[in-house]
Amino acid sequence: MTTIDLAGRNEATRHLMRTMRPNPNLDGIALDISVAAWEHAVQMVSLLGDGPELSAGLRKLREAKDTFVIQALLDSHVISDP
Repeated sequence: MTTIDLAGRNEATRHLMRTMRPNPNLDGIALDISVAAWEHAVQMVSLLGDGPELSAGLRKLREAKDTFVIQALLDSHVISDP
């Protein structure tokens, strides 16, 4: 997993990147999805400056990651569909 130095970045960027870190309790496809989203977030933060659009993009990426992980858990029957 790629690391990134967030020193000097604004608080919103640092906070959002903390929430993007892959959950070590995941495994299989759910972990693969989480790592892929993390790698994409690292790439975007590396390419772009801090600002409202970066923050919005990171929030939307986090939302997408969460929904994809939930679907992976449903597919693997780790959580049951109501």
